[in-house]
Amino acid sequence: MLAFHLICAIFLLLEETRAWGYKDGILHNSIWLEQAAGVYHRESRKGRYQLTYKEAKAVCKYEGGKLASHAQLEAARKIGFHVCAAGWFDKGRVGYPIVKSGSNCGFGRVGIIDYGYRLNKSERWDVYCYNPTAKQCGGVLTDQRRVIQSPGYPDEYEDKQICYWHIRVRYGQQIHLRFLDFDVEDDPGCLADFLEVFDSYDDISGFSGRFCGDELPEDFISTGNVMTLKFLSDSSVSAGGFKLEYVAVAPASTMSNTTIATNESTVLSFDQR
Repeated sequence: MLAFHLICAIFLLLEETRAWGYKDGILHNSIWLEQAAGVYHRESRKGRYQLTYKEAKAVCKYEGGKLASHAQLEAARKIGFHVCAAGWFDKGRVGYPIVKSGSNCGFGRVGIIDYGYRLNKSERWDVYCYNPTAKQCGGVLTDQRRVIQSPGYPDEYEDKQICYWHIRVRYGQQIHLRFLDFDVEDDPGCLADFLEVFDSYDDISGFSGRFCGDELPEDFISTGNVMTLKFLSDSSVSAGGFKLEYVAVAPASTMSNTTIATNESTVLSFDQR
């Protein structure tokens, strides 16, 4: 009888843990991970910290989503979502998710840096939205290899786009970023439309370059296992967009010059926002 109960307990344990597994060095539950991917950060076209609570809700609703909950924000943070920018989330709370504290980020803590419930809903912050089914312009990427495309590629991207891709690979690895196609509205200071690369978890530190025009930027290799890409387009002229790939590599190693076939990578193609 004892052996029978032991076998049953083992069977139930296996069933309970079937959805759990390692991906990119992170133990996760597949259902929880899928839901966590629906969290994303938005800022106003006017810049950082320009949205009232009412406006923040409207931004998420316009994109088919809603304000993220504290639990959803924490779930995303646990798979590497790190944005050092305070934003509204559900029930009128303000905060931001970080996995690593810095001199201007986290005040020596990690987790959800929670400013609490705000009595003044006219305060201006960014916003964290939740929409697990949306074709997000950006996202948290933990694959070892991925192709990233501008919204609508190979067609021209739309106006008023703000996209963040937060890339995180295994600890001890680096990220090799390679541009395959690039055509972004050109202007002298890349002030209208641009793609920025940050050698960090967010767009606060580690600035590595801002790109526009139609010249193919050079390859970039991160110093650590994280990288952030930010794409912004203004309200006027657009262009053909861009296509790039990243590959997780061992330190000091380089990619082959051979292009990795698109059908061997998971392709992101966003035609909304």
